[in-house]
Amino acid sequence: MPINILMPALSPTMEKGNLAKWLKKEGDKVKSGDVIAEIETDKATMEVEAIDEGTIAKILVPEGTQDVPVNDVIAVLAGEGEDVKAAGSAKPSASAAPPKAAEAPATAPAAPKAAPAPAAAPAPQAAAPAAQSNGHGGRVFSSPLARRLAKDAGIDVSMIAGTGPHGRVVARDVEQAKSGKGLKAPAAAPSSAPSIAPTMSDKQILSLFEPGSYDIVPHDGMRRTIAQRLTASIQNVPHFYLTIDCDIGKLLAAREEINAAAPKDKEKKPLYKISVNDFVIKAMAVALQRIPNCNVSWTESGMVKHHHSDVGVAVAMPGGLITPIIRKAETKTLSTISNEMKDFAARARSRKLKPEEYQGGTTAVSNLGMYGISHFTAVINPPHATILAVGTSEERPVVRGGKIEIAHMMSVTLSCDHRAIDGALGAELIGAFKQLIENPVMMMV
Repeated sequence: MPINILMPALSPTMEKGNLAKWLKKEGDKVKSGDVIAEIETDKATMEVEAIDEGTIAKILVPEGTQDVPVNDVIAVLAGEGEDVKAAGSAKPSASAAPPKAAEAPATAPAAPKAAPAPAAAPAPQAAAPAAQSNGHGGRVFSSPLARRLAKDAGIDVSMIAGTGPHGRVVARDVEQAKSGKGLKAPAAAPSSAPSIAPTMSDKQILSLFEPGSYDIVPHDGMRRTIAQRLTASIQNVPHFYLTIDCDIGKLLAAREEINAAAPKDKEKKPLYKISVNDFVIKAMAVALQRIPNCNVSWTESGMVKHHHSDVGVAVAMPGGLITPIIRKAETKTLSTISNEMKDFAARARSRKLKPEEYQGGTTAVSNLGMYGISHFTAVINPPHATILAVGTSEERPVVRGGKIEIAHMMSVTLSCDHRAIDGALGAELIGAFKQLIENPVMMMV
């Protein structure tokens, strides 16, 4: 019986992929483990291996095809002893296709579950207008942010159909309600509510510009994913920000000594070259171990407390960014962190990272210092509860003992998820980071 090869799900959140390249052609024999194709996800290009043995009877999706849904049949494999022509001419049945026809490399462990994508359309409008509660005793369950947004918009939160867990009203439901959608009854906001303009459509936006004065570049999968995840983060994660200045004079001196003492390879090139960002990653990892109540992830059912500091590091790449993760960063030397980051950055820019190399993590670092940015705030990437935004290091006048001196200063801003971390706790974390980054020898203890 012909075996259907399906578009594999290469990450927990993947819904579609681009079939970048076929590495086998019709008539080629394949064995289990042979790489048969390259699939582009929103973040990486991954190889797909065959599970069964046989002959490629028919390629149904040509290479270069965009947005192929997961589990669509992309090729048909004739099993051993089967007639290849007959298998190729048979009509594939996706519903009967075995889900194991092709998969990502067997060495890839299951990736941590990514943050929820922004909600789709809210639940259908209730038929009975009297059903105004989603809890016991007529109580309406809603998040604090949703209640505040509803109050600001003049909308009764009990009139909003909740799409969160157990019917809980969340921020996205309020945003839907502003345009008259997702309301239980009546179908519009109360008459006392102020008039709220709906989000502008593409057509309305383009009508504001002179025809011929612009080009439209369609969004690729990466840009859409970034937009969805960060919009969901801003809407659902209550951010607050803490900024502190760090004197990195000792760090710069230590970095110079470490790099000067680095061993050389056969070609007399140093085996590593430590950057300021490597110190930042290490300091953040150790700080989270010192303040373990910040090394957490928020879930509705409970707080996830992590044992290790898995630090994601934002890497710019064409069309977007990605955050490869230094696992157990608190246990690694600066030279190991440096070499891992160089490898991650190179493979990120060529979209060769595996999902388990950029999904999950317990915190993240975003460094724009190389662009001359003095300080900025970063958006938390769920399931993280924190992200550290790092500015440039520069000479600034500081007052010490009543005298003005010049010091190498660096400003950092910690974004915190207020559901998981309160202000005083966040201050402890950024204080621990400052102590470590200003005294780098303490990271080695």
